[in-house]
Amino acid sequence: MNAPKPLWLKGPLAILSGADATGGIVVAEGRIAELVPAGGAPTMECDTFDASRHVVLPGLVNTHHHFYQTLTRAHPAAINKELFDWLTALYPAWAKLGPDGLRLATRLALVELMLSGVTCTSDHHYVFPAGLEDAIDIQAEEATALGMRMTLNRGSMNLSRKDGGLPPDSVVQDHDTILADCERVIAKYHDPGEGAMLQVALAPCSPFSVSRDLMRDTAALAGRCGCALHTHLGETQDEDAYCVARFGCRPVDYLEECGWLGDRTWLAHGIHFDDGEIARLGNAGVGVCHCPTSNAVLASGLCRTREMEAAGVKVGLGVDGSASNDSSNLMEGVRHALMLNRVRYDATVTHLDALRWATEGSAACLGRSEIGKIAVGKQADLALFTLDELRFSGAHDPLAALVLCGAHRADRVMIAGKWTVEDGMPVGVDIEKLRHEHGAVAKLFAEAT
Repeated sequence: MNAPKPLWLKGPLAILSGADATGGIVVAEGRIAELVPAGGAPTMECDTFDASRHVVLPGLVNTHHHFYQTLTRAHPAAINKELFDWLTALYPAWAKLGPDGLRLATRLALVELMLSGVTCTSDHHYVFPAGLEDAIDIQAEEATALGMRMTLNRGSMNLSRKDGGLPPDSVVQDHDTILADCERVIAKYHDPGEGAMLQVALAPCSPFSVSRDLMRDTAALAGRCGCALHTHLGETQDEDAYCVARFGCRPVDYLEECGWLGDRTWLAHGIHFDDGEIARLGNAGVGVCHCPTSNAVLASGLCRTREMEAAGVKVGLGVDGSASNDSSNLMEGVRHALMLNRVRYDATVTHLDALRWATEGSAACLGRSEIGKIAVGKQADLALFTLDELRFSGAHDPLAALVLCGAHRADRVMIAGKWTVEDGMPVGVDIEKLRHEHGAVAKLFAEAT
């Protein structure tokens, strides 16, 4: 069977690239094969896609999420609460999660992300009520079916209320069960190679739901298997106080004690780090996923992105859970990142900074150097937006308009050289059916008990 001809995305309205690619991009065999300068033409024979209506971005990379939480958005038990009270309110509802619910929640979250321009995502799944032991397998199947590039975060909790933690007993697992399944998931799904569609990270939930031994043993297992590490850290001042009271140290000290300070680690939130802690994280090559929307909804605080980047911390972007956002839209997150960082700093934080966090920065957090940038040899993961809506009329800088005027839905998305969104619709997905089925399951979570 002959390979398909290269595809020339010709003459885009604008393109986010470090080189002259105003003439377009040539995609061949799943990679970016050529950047065409202004007035130029490809050096190879190509099929052509007219991109003259499109602003072309590297595919967005979402580095922190909780797919299952799409089932409990704007939940009356949890709205208008800060993190610990919000978690306490929702854990009883999440204890009802089963395989069918997780499958639909995962499918909806992946489609929602893809429609916002995401081509690679990470999901942090850490609730394992009885019957949901194959949660990571369900997520791998759904991502593969949709053609989404994904880091599967095998999350964990082994401290419940009886141990002084927050979650109920029914959603946690014991130390040995967790580590055994981590090894199984790594063996089955982790592809360390360039262009991998599925990778695995090990992701204990947080200092207040995981034992010290599990943190240490997870780090050791990740080191042996070449996997990344992920957890929540520095999200709230309550977390700082908890670590001091329980462990006799602040969260970054605890992280170092458990063997987590390294360049394979990325953290969610990272709001309440002091100057010395930021310097230590930067020296270790740690990444931080900035979650501006969730941090605003839960009143957690403002991430110190500028100080982090100056210290060498990799800064990425994430939507966080759909019950603390309450959507799975990373383009909206880009806009929120710009606005909140201008509030914290000044107007020298630009739309290009926010887009960089959502692309190159996020890719670096996941250890994926082959995505997040439009350059020859990179994976052909692209998000194409039009400026046809009323909100864009009168806009003069197309790239700035995407962020400042509030773009939230891609017209086209390409992952590994294949279109996964065409004309604003996900390829092969019945949106109405998905909405109906997901909504029906979500009704089971209407009350937290």
